[in-house]
Amino acid sequence: MEVLEITELIAKGENSKVQFKERLKDSHSVSQEMVAFANLHGGTIVIGIEDKTGNINGLTFEEILKHNEFVVNAANNNIKPKLFIETQQVAIDGQIIMLLKIPEGCNKPYKDKNEVIWIKNASDKRRVTSNEELSRLLQAGKNLFADEQIIHSTTYTDFDTEKFNKYIEKRYEKTVSELAFDVKKLAENSILIKNENLTLTGLLLFGKNTQIHKPLFTIKCVAFADNDASSTNYLDKESDITGDLKEVFDKSMNFIIRNIHKKQTGTSFNSMPELEIPAEVFEELLVNALIHRDYFINSVVKVFIFPNRIEIISPGKLPNSLTVENILTGISIPRNPTLQSIAQFLLPYSGLGTGLIRINRLYDEIQFKNNIENEVFTAIIKRRFNLLCVSASLRDN
Repeated sequence: MEVLEITELIAKGENSKVQFKERLKDSHSVSQEMVAFANLHGGTIVIGIEDKTGNINGLTFEEILKHNEFVVNAANNNIKPKLFIETQQVAIDGQIIMLLKIPEGCNKPYKDKNEVIWIKNASDKRRVTSNEELSRLLQAGKNLFADEQIIHSTTYTDFDTEKFNKYIEKRYEKTVSELAFDVKKLAENSILIKNENLTLTGLLLFGKNTQIHKPLFTIKCVAFADNDASSTNYLDKESDITGDLKEVFDKSMNFIIRNIHKKQTGTSFNSMPELEIPAEVFEELLVNALIHRDYFINSVVKVFIFPNRIEIISPGKLPNSLTVENILTGISIPRNPTLQSIAQFLLPYSGLGTGLIRINRLYDEIQFKNNIENEVFTAIIKRRFNLLCVSASLRDN
């Protein structure tokens, strides 16, 4: 970092990615801070700054040596698994401060030497105690996948073998009998069944009564009469679209198509209409919301249709280090790899990571918001005309 950049960073104060320390007390205390940063989004510890005032109280040469020893000991001996920390000394107004740059960990969850898991909480830190939060850290570290989790309330009788047979025939272009496979064994090998129970993938794709076991894994669709999501005025509403993933996708697509504008393309009354936004845009975004959402979060996918825009809201921020800029260049990190590998044969989805590039070429009025704080990812499709304005114009005439 340059001096001006560091000065600006200090002036802004502490937050979830920056922490001030006048001095380090010992290697154990600094290891807890490192763990907390590594388990969230990474960050910087600035040593030589009074945390209450932001005033600089620079380090002596001896203190720099001592603090480097603390950092090395913490990174090598007090953090599990080990972290690689970058250190930097910078002179500001003749005083030396030290910067510890902690990357976001790729092998979460990280723990201190006492096996305690810490995570940043605004400018402070806190212990991780809930199973749900621990599961999501394991997921972020690719040590746990929601789509492979056993749904203990299910049994093999909840598995729709007829749907599964159709999938096998489509994938392999042969029936199960022609392949001479045992259906149950094949489902187990595909991580759809474990220990006589369905996995989440098995339930979502081939379950007979998906929402009995996972009632929040649905889509809520609302077409609003105005542009405010808090409005109670709506034109059309499907509060809970249920079924397996293919059924949920099809019903949601039908809702969208019936609530967007269509224009005549030919002179004949029977000519096929053209949609204001290509159907492929919604297919890609809906499939992404269903396959890539965070299934450790018990919440629904939402489709909100407004006069000036359409929003598809998915539970979960982008996984790991992915950013909006990354995904728009085709970079992807599978959050639900088993679900993704099978769903591509049931839904209009390639799994190549090029879908967003393709739909941006089809329609260039799409924005994406990755809300890290609230763990929500939203696709916003702007409509090229405002239906409120059209309605007002018709009334005036």
